[in-house]
Amino acid sequence: MTFPVLSVIVFTPLVAALIILMIPAQRKTEVRGVALAAATFALLLSLWVYIQYLTQHLTGYQFVEKYDWLPMLGISLHFGVDGISAPLVLLTGVVMFTGVLISWGDNNPHVMAGIQDRPREFFAFLFILASGVFGVFASLDLFMLFFFYEIAVFPMYLLIVIWGWIQTREYAAMKLTLYLFIGSVVALVGALAMYWVAGQNTGIYTFDMLQLEKAGFSASFQNLWFLPVFFGFAVLGGIWPFHNWSPDGHVAAPTAVSMFHAGVLMKLGAFAALRVGIMLLPEGAKHWSWVIMLCAGVAVVYGAFIAFVQTDLKYMIGFSSVSHMGLVMLGLSTLDKNGLTGAGVQMFSHGVMTALFFAVTGMIYDRSHTRQIPELGGMNKVMPFAAIGFIIGGLVSMGMPGFSGFIAEFPIFLGVWQSQWLVAVIASISIIITAAYIMMNIRKVFFGKMPEKLEGHMTDVTVLDKVAITTLCVLMIGIGIFPSVMVPMVQTGVQHILTLLGGA
Repeated sequence: MTFPVLSVIVFTPLVAALIILMIPAQRKTEVRGVALAAATFALLLSLWVYIQYLTQHLTGYQFVEKYDWLPMLGISLHFGVDGISAPLVLLTGVVMFTGVLISWGDNNPHVMAGIQDRPREFFAFLFILASGVFGVFASLDLFMLFFFYEIAVFPMYLLIVIWGWIQTREYAAMKLTLYLFIGSVVALVGALAMYWVAGQNTGIYTFDMLQLEKAGFSASFQNLWFLPVFFGFAVLGGIWPFHNWSPDGHVAAPTAVSMFHAGVLMKLGAFAALRVGIMLLPEGAKHWSWVIMLCAGVAVVYGAFIAFVQTDLKYMIGFSSVSHMGLVMLGLSTLDKNGLTGAGVQMFSHGVMTALFFAVTGMIYDRSHTRQIPELGGMNKVMPFAAIGFIIGGLVSMGMPGFSGFIAEFPIFLGVWQSQWLVAVIASISIIITAAYIMMNIRKVFFGKMPEKLEGHMTDVTVLDKVAITTLCVLMIGIGIFPSVMVPMVQTGVQHILTLLGGA
């Protein structure tokens, strides 16, 4: 019996959440200690899975575990990771670990950093969400993928509505929940249609996705159900025109939840759209790829332009996320090796980058009590470490060579150019606009003169904040300089998708 590493990764946050809820509410330090221990454990295990997959040159689904749960309905707890999902499991571990560090708080009475109000319940809900995210990335059973998907979405409502920004939190939390719930219901109907038709075709009613890949769905069935399934999940990926919930959700959420939301949850939507939409309905994907390319192309350019005119730092990053997730969807729409590889790397790169952006924005807001760009300035003088982190994130966002953003975006544009050169030309406008708003906001927020009302009130970030910033920066620079630590691995996952697409 091999060690069930994926089960342990998936259920560690859930067990930690239960332990945290048993600790008396006033013992905040113990709550934070348990949260950090669990997050560190999950990170180390996910890193171990990633390194094993990489160094042993594995292909296909590895670390597979299967436990029958409801055999009469063909439902099992079936876990396994491939070259695309293993980096996303690691990404979740990284964001969970850094999110706990950012939420720790500061002993300085003038700084309302971290989570001071009911940290016990906050970390419990955050970890239930993390467990759902791990579960989606590791699931090879369609029913369990949906089950974990809903677990990942629902704690968001409570995390935003209780700990979020008081001005918009109720509106944003409800909007986010309704969008994602309606999207997942639409996708669920498509999944149930697959379950029934596969059962009629093969005589075996199962939710096992490895079996459903061989179910022989007719072209007309795939063409009918591909768009509802793909877009049902892609709502969470922030695809245009169903992206509207996303920036509001980013802005209203507390810092660690913004990191999870942009860093991991949006990847959840893109991954599920790939895993269930493209991989189980490949003929439908070929038939409708132009629709995805159109919507993704609009998201890339539109998101960049809207980010350019924002005066709230969090809204700027929120619309920037819509633009960068549009690149992921653009890569998926190409259905070719370059585009899919770029999309896989972009999911990881963008996840780390936005987690870093939101972390630094949270540090600034905790100390200055404003996110309005015109009201900020000179942050580099008091928070040099945070400034360096934000600049590195900015370089990744702009797709500069030597950083993970370039390694991700270049193959995407290559893939799009090969299939529709005009879309590639139009989408490339976003690169210029992104560079403009990133450099403009770095200058305004971190350099120049500090406003008088902030003079003397600003303090540097904590040691734990610096650990979080360093962790995220090292990953982005590491992949940028040594792409071989991720690209060949993602390509093994892409190879399987191309096989399902019939070498498309």
